[in-house]
Amino acid sequence: RKIIFLCALIKRSMATYKKRGYKPKTKVEKEIEVEEESATAEVFNTLDESANKAEEFVEKNQKNIFIVIGVVAALVLGYLGYQQFVAKPKQATAMNEMYQAKKYFNDAVTATANKDSLYNLALSGGEGKLGLTDIVDQYSGTDAGNLANYYAGMAYLNLKDYEKAIAYLDDFKSEDEALAPMAKGAIGDAFMQLNQPEQALDYYTKAANLRQNEFTTPTFLYKAGVTALNMGNASKALEFFNKIKDNYPDAPEAKNSEVFIGKAQAMSK
Repeated sequence: RKIIFLCALIKRSMATYKKRGYKPKTKVEKEIEVEEESATAEVFNTLDESANKAEEFVEKNQKNIFIVIGVVAALVLGYLGYQQFVAKPKQATAMNEMYQAKKYFNDAVTATANKDSLYNLALSGGEGKLGLTDIVDQYSGTDAGNLANYYAGMAYLNLKDYEKAIAYLDDFKSEDEALAPMAKGAIGDAFMQLNQPEQALDYYTKAANLRQNEFTTPTFLYKAGVTALNMGNASKALEFFNKIKDNYPDAPEAKNSEVFIGKAQAMSK
């Protein structure tokens, strides 16, 4: 209806302009004026038709349109309600449950004895709190549940249960500068222990390329280089060690890289 009103208003304005404006004198000018009026009329007729069709469509489908709007509104409100009243409280509970399991894990890392017992407590829980594996199961979809995948995978890696380590670490998703590549690299370590160097090399390469920093990148470039060299792939090994030499000369791995570069060059001859 607004479009129809607008068209009528424009027509009225054009008519007023024609009455007050310049009148053609020559035959050519009159012909041009006729053509312009015809074109203008055609445009307005098209607008009228489009407006009528749009109005008819709305009238015929008014019920369905309101249903669609209602569904979209319900979905938006449902999502906001879920985030506010379900997801946030669930995340807080998961972090609270994870505190004790994380403490067991940290104690295991720094302990000089009983490491395995502490890793097992981290995985299974203690003092009335859930372990990492239960947190993964019960709080999936939360940040705490995702982080529990990482710690559970690292715990299994230290317990030499490499298959489970790979499974949990592979489920861990992160954009963190350190944890993301460390998880990929730890999967590489697990495959090495399973005597699967091809898979290990693949994950070391992923870990090295995932983030560029002074800590994780040279570490996994080094592991990838050593693995490639042991597999007899001298050219690939040279690629990794030269990256350390050129890009991370101050990293601890750079000192030994020179030796391995020499070995790889000798192997290539």
